Amino acid sequence: MAYLALYRTFRPTRLNELVRQEHIVKILTNQIETGRVGHAYLFCGPRGTGKTSTAKIFARAINCEHPVGGSPCGECEACKALADPSNLDVTEIDAASNNGVNEMRDLREKVQYPPVSCRYKVYIVDEVHMLSDSAFNALLKTLEEPPKHAVFILATTEPHKLPATILSRCMRFDFKLIPQSDLEEHLKNVLRAVGKEYEEEAVAAIARAGAGSVRDSLSVADMCISYSKGKLTYADVNEVLGSADFYEIAKLGGALLHGDAGEALTLAEQVISAGKGVGVLAKDILVFLNNVSIAKACKNANSILNFPKEMFDQIVEIAEDCEGKRVLRCCEIFASLENELKYSSSPRILLETAIVKAGMPETDNDVSALESRIAALEAKLKNLSALPRTEISAPSAAPKVRLEVIEEESPSFDTPFTAEEPPADLFSARKPAAESVNALAEDKRKNAFGYFMRTLRTSSRNGVLFTMCQDLEHAFEGDKFVLTAKNEVIYRSLSREQHRKTIGEALEKIGITDFDIRMQGQKIDGFEEDVARLKSAFPNTDIEER
Repeated sequence: MAYLALYRTFRPTRLNELVRQEHIVKILTNQIETGRVGHAYLFCGPRGTGKTSTAKIFARAINCEHPVGGSPCGECEACKALADPSNLDVTEIDAASNNGVNEMRDLREKVQYPPVSCRYKVYIVDEVHMLSDSAFNALLKTLEEPPKHAVFILATTEPHKLPATILSRCMRFDFKLIPQSDLEEHLKNVLRAVGKEYEEEAVAAIARAGAGSVRDSLSVADMCISYSKGKLTYADVNEVLGSADFYEIAKLGGALLHGDAGEALTLAEQVISAGKGVGVLAKDILVFLNNVSIAKACKNANSILNFPKEMFDQIVEIAEDCEGKRVLRCCEIFASLENELKYSSSPRILLETAIVKAGMPETDNDVSALESRIAALEAKLKNLSALPRTEISAPSAAPKVRLEVIEEESPSFDTPFTAEEPPADLFSARKPAAESVNALAEDKRKNAFGYFMRTLRTSSRNGVLFTMCQDLEHAFEGDKFVLTAKNEVIYRSLSREQHRKTIGEALEKIGITDFDIRMQGQKIDGFEEDVARLKSAFPNTDIEER
């Protein structure tokens, strides 16, 4: 006898053998036991979740003379008759290849004939969404009011493509993806049945590759059994799936998360040179980054990932050594890359661009990249503040020279400035009448930004705010002190209530009570009126708005 694939050999023959789908099994079992069998059913859901298998079991069960627990007994005359492939009482139709109106007209004529040896005549229409519009119209009336002996079971993976008139005439059952734990248990039963030894991690890898589909999982298991002559190992499954070596991907992912784009590009080149496809490598990187995010977020991460100990330890080490926002940003970059690769004629360039973008956030100006750079800056400031003060003595050749090096302490800014602080009334409206004193105040007015930054540093413990203020442009408009931001992200951050309050307190200490924060290029109140007056006063002069 020819070899049967595992998904055919272990196709369920009873409702209680289905993997999960308890909500559907319970309804169908009750209908069979009470005799409340409908005339039209719609089984929809992802591939490999049991739609066609359930339809076949249900077709035999409603014809069985003595159903057991809602499943066919397999011993009565009806069950024996339906076991014969030539039996015409249960007809399977592939709508993908029989999608024309003529096929449906032929079905409409044949459905009028009573069953030969069974109670019901069942039509199983697989991939029903492939029918043409005219075929749906030909089927519509028969589906609504079929003969008493006819039952239609429609199966599809894309129910949204069916006309509403068809959907409203069917009892709809939605099949769900199978959880990984159930897939693993089912795979173990199959491997034990065929006498194949296995590692737990290998079974978990096959279940992950199946992505919730029993048929896909069994297809991968079939290949793995043929590949490995001895015990099925995790490495065997990786070889069958064509995935890159875990440790190579771990090095590449670690380089990305630590901002070493050059090292990441080199490692990617090595993997591609070994024969791995660009799409496969991009997917492997995304899966690894996802594993890192799970390890960083979950305390019981290995119960979810189910990796060998040494592999899981490496994932945890990388997760603990990187910042959460950077992991999330890299995941988003490679998630979008997977979709872009489908339509690109230069996939390798797209992959390398994504690696550079993920490994060099300083080259990117989006909000997530700026946040990542600010987080890195905060980490550096914390490291500097933790360094001890050291004294360096000059060589004996110059014993009188002594240098003292004091490391910066930012972000706490506990170290006070030794320079004299400006008087509080320096910028107040009341100024001395003497001309020389006014000149002195005007000179200090020019240095207002320096006084402001000094006061902000000594009075505030917000290192990020101090860093953002360093690149601001500044000017006086009358008595109003105007701070101008060049970057929109920094402008929005400084405009927050807490930051604006801190800036106001720092300015008030040096006597400035009127200030404003603006975005570069932002027009001030009355700007349009001023421009209009200027154009009216100088009609022959070109006036440029900036």
